[in-house]
Amino acid sequence: MRRPERLGVVGPPVGAAALALALLTGWTAVGGAGGPRPVEADAGWVLLPAVDAASATTAFFTVRNPGDTTDELIGAAWEFGGPITLKRHLHQGAAGRWEPVAALPVPARGELAMSPEDADLMITAPPPLRTGQWVGFTLTFRHSPPLRLVARVLPPGARPR
Repeated sequence: MRRPERLGVVGPPVGAAALALALLTGWTAVGGAGGPRPVEADAGWVLLPAVDAASATTAFFTVRNPGDTTDELIGAAWEFGGPITLKRHLHQGAAGRWEPVAALPVPARGELAMSPEDADLMITAPPPLRTGQWVGFTLTFRHSPPLRLVARVLPPGARPR
């Protein structure tokens, strides 16, 4: 004798598939399915110019990329205006030199940790700054929306704690 089919009842495999599809759709919608996710960063630091206000200085940020797609820092601006140059230190044996670059990569599931030994933002002719002062920056990326951040002015040679 054949068992009568019940109308309106979904079996366990079909229900599990529907639940999995709903969860994957939600995960994709929030950027978790291998697509680009916006980069993140905390406050940075700026070195107080060593000579006078007319000399150049540098700013540093650590930018994290939680996504599965590499992004790139392609520009920066700060509250005082004026040019900011992305640059990277090129190691050549025991010596090296700085070179401006068009972009600084932020690797997928990694970070761009700017430092005096690697990459930074060069600021030419900054206005007078004070140790401890906070200044505003906007970092621009190829794929992520711009980040508005602050950086604390530190004395020459200092590093944040």
